[in-house]
Amino acid sequence: MRFKMFVLFVVTMSLITSISTAQNGDPELARKIARFAPTELTADTSKLTAKDRQALDKIIAAAKLLDPLFLRQVWSGNEALDKKLRADTSAAGRQRLHYFLINDGPWSRLDEKAPFIDGVPREKPERANYYPEDMTKDEYNAWLKTLPEPEQAKATGFFHLIRRGADKKLTIVPYSQAYKDVLDPAAKLLREAAALTTNATLRNFLTKRADAFGSDDYYASDVAWMDLDSPIDVTFGPYETYEDELFSYKAAFEAYVTLRDDAETAKLAKFSGYLQELENNLPIDARYRNPKLGAASPIRVVNVVFSSGEGNSGVQTAAFNLPNDERVIKEKGSKRVMLKNTQDAKFNKTLIPISKVVLDAADQKALAFDSFFTHILCHELMHGLGPHNIKIDGQDTTVRKQLKELYSAIEEAKADMTGLWALQYMIDRGIIEKSMERTLYTTYLASMFRSVRFGITEAHGRGVALQFNYLTDEGAIKFNQASGTFSVDASKIKDSVRKLTHDLLMIEAEGSYDQAKAILDKFAVIRPPMEQALDKLKDVPVDIEPVFPLAK
Repeated sequence: MRFKMFVLFVVTMSLITSISTAQNGDPELARKIARFAPTELTADTSKLTAKDRQALDKIIAAAKLLDPLFLRQVWSGNEALDKKLRADTSAAGRQRLHYFLINDGPWSRLDEKAPFIDGVPREKPERANYYPEDMTKDEYNAWLKTLPEPEQAKATGFFHLIRRGADKKLTIVPYSQAYKDVLDPAAKLLREAAALTTNATLRNFLTKRADAFGSDDYYASDVAWMDLDSPIDVTFGPYETYEDELFSYKAAFEAYVTLRDDAETAKLAKFSGYLQELENNLPIDARYRNPKLGAASPIRVVNVVFSSGEGNSGVQTAAFNLPNDERVIKEKGSKRVMLKNTQDAKFNKTLIPISKVVLDAADQKALAFDSFFTHILCHELMHGLGPHNIKIDGQDTTVRKQLKELYSAIEEAKADMTGLWALQYMIDRGIIEKSMERTLYTTYLASMFRSVRFGITEAHGRGVALQFNYLTDEGAIKFNQASGTFSVDASKIKDSVRKLTHDLLMIEAEGSYDQAKAILDKFAVIRPPMEQALDKLKDVPVDIEPVFPLAK
């Protein structure tokens, strides 16, 4: 009897809790949502011509189509779950939908991808929705060897899904076919925008990108994007491979609709002129350097008016370096796009509060937006430098293909470290004022905590954990146990940054999967001192949740 009464009590309390949650919401989910500070991102459109203003609206309308498309790419169950969540109008239901849309799925990207909705897989599928759910790596690799070279290129390329045919064997499905229901209307809107704009380079890019949606050949439109010189600066298409945690082969759709900041762009243009010099002095053997980088390496400073797809998933992107097509990089270089209004919001809403917890009081004065902004720029610049196309056992290949699912974390760590190395190189040669050295490393130390809070299952956070622990073991970062704060040892930081820069570049130059795994296994962890600091940051927003007035 007592047992039955206890069961009845538990069931009753569970029911009461469920009713309360439905009416008032879930406090734990509310806490998770609160980690993203709602922030308006907009820009001044007054200088656009009337036709360009109309074109901007068309581009935003096209970009909105990429949100449901990216949901489909993340997980095969997302579309049905999205529909189910939208039908639940309770307070708890609205919360679940809200957080689902922040994460583009039912797994919390800040919490090691733990599920926050019942009835979904316990682990976020590492294959996303690019490969059959029952496919193994061994099956894929064995099948790949049976394909002729052109088909192998598609199977390992950015723009083709792997599916099972009627015979249950693996087969290749182009994006243009799999996503035709979204890409056709998106292409139509881009062509309409192209017909409206008064800028020839924007018209050229939009037209060629619309064509690529039907052909799966993005080369010409990537070249057109490199040549884009317009007040409306648009990045639109399948680019990054972070969601493909199985092989890092398949590209996710994203869009950044932005307006160019001409004054800030002009300030940073000088950096492009030093890329070859930086490449020539990378701390690796000369045979691994590129004696002739692509001719064009434009830098754009822009303000975001709308982003979608992977471009608005979880933690917001502060800058990016594209395209990822090695042919375009070799011919034209790559473009670095700095999202200034996003970076400004991150600095004020997250980095300043973080610094008050993790830095000594004296070091907090060394926090500077200019160092934060310029290091992010150099991070993106350095993505384009160092090894990309390499030879392994006499065969041509790429670093991305050799490092597979480890590539993203290693590449992000490499870009961070070589970015610091490059800034110090330019400071030492008077290209950048010496005064930045005082704020550079301390600002980056605080920013490392910002990045690790994204989670170490995410490429950026994992790469930063690697750096933090490596530099700590070198004595370049010191922990004050009494105060629980951290500081930079100025006598050791420069040599330590150079040493780690060398190690990461060599892993890429040699295409060594084993070395990449070893350094990540050893250093990409959260140790107790950092864990204690992260615990103190629970009331500080982790990132922003953008609100786009111009997209309403």
